[in-house]
Amino acid sequence: MPAVATSRSVTLVCGDDEFAVQERAKKIHQEWRAELGGMDHEIIEAAVSNSGEALQAIARLREALQTLPFFGAGKVVWLRNCTFLGEERAAAAQAVTEALNELSDELKRFSWQNVRLLISAGKVDKRKSLFKTLDKIGSVEILSGWSADDKDWVERAEIAARAAVRARRKEISEEALAELVARVGPHPRQLDSEVEKVCLYIGDRQTVEAADVSAVCARNKTARAFALGDALGDRDLPRLLRRLDEELWEIKSSSQKSEVGLLYGLIAKVRALLLLKEMLREGWVKPEGDYPRFKAQLERVPAEKLPADKRFNPLALNPYVLYKALPQVKHYAQAELVRAMELLLLCNRRLVSSRLDNAMVLQQTLAQIAGR
Repeated sequence: MPAVATSRSVTLVCGDDEFAVQERAKKIHQEWRAELGGMDHEIIEAAVSNSGEALQAIARLREALQTLPFFGAGKVVWLRNCTFLGEERAAAAQAVTEALNELSDELKRFSWQNVRLLISAGKVDKRKSLFKTLDKIGSVEILSGWSADDKDWVERAEIAARAAVRARRKEISEEALAELVARVGPHPRQLDSEVEKVCLYIGDRQTVEAADVSAVCARNKTARAFALGDALGDRDLPRLLRRLDEELWEIKSSSQKSEVGLLYGLIAKVRALLLLKEMLREGWVKPEGDYPRFKAQLERVPAEKLPADKRFNPLALNPYVLYKALPQVKHYAQAELVRAMELLLLCNRRLVSSRLDNAMVLQQTLAQIAGR
């Protein structure tokens, strides 16, 4: 009778957080190899571009499972970076579907006494028989990526960044940590890369400061859009128009960006300024040059007095974004911010329904808002 598989013999690690999947699978692989010892472990690369390569990877996996270990107490087989368990083109081929079904049947009957199977993949189709089999006979870990829509992504990113810095035997100031997360956004792989870069940059110094982050850490597309909002907050019309030109130029080469997307970012900026002005008027926060103390003020704001809709709830925003906007509030009267929202609404209507040049519409709107 075949040995029953368990989470200690069969594990699938998958999800849209590619970096987290890779790191978690690597850790499991190292732990299993240390436990079993020996030299018979196999890694099968499963990042394929077509159905033929997928079939070859499946064949190599079946062969590896059937080849008994010669040395040591057991054998680890890792099907790494598998790209045919979801909705990819290679996965849609009938031959691949049939091969995965056959593999699923084999795994149910397989004796797991001296063999362990680890599979790492991106998004997987939970309807496929292989996923159901792995979930039944072993364990499945699904690691979701961070999203800007997640309320806690900032906290998760700060925890990950601080851990990555300390793993390199360094420390990071609160302001530097906030600046790093604001620049990178919800992207774990890039965050780890930027931590590596800034830790190398400071050399023998122990602590990463905000100036170090500003000197060497790149801004991703989301963070670069913040530069447009910062220019608006500073009421610096020449810089604002330059940033707008840069964003409009990038739109021409990117199908994922649009003038309407830029507009929504500007609306979010003006809304943050309005909310901050109201919080200052209520006495919930006070002008503060130290980020940790400002963040502590936010934690004391009475949540019951704020709207449930996170679009109008300042506590739903990245606290560092609010901190950076705090000195900008003085550049606008409340009536000017209200008028700015009206102008942005009119701009939205023109972008959607009129035949006017989108760049000209945005330029005119920003000139009306930021002009004195």
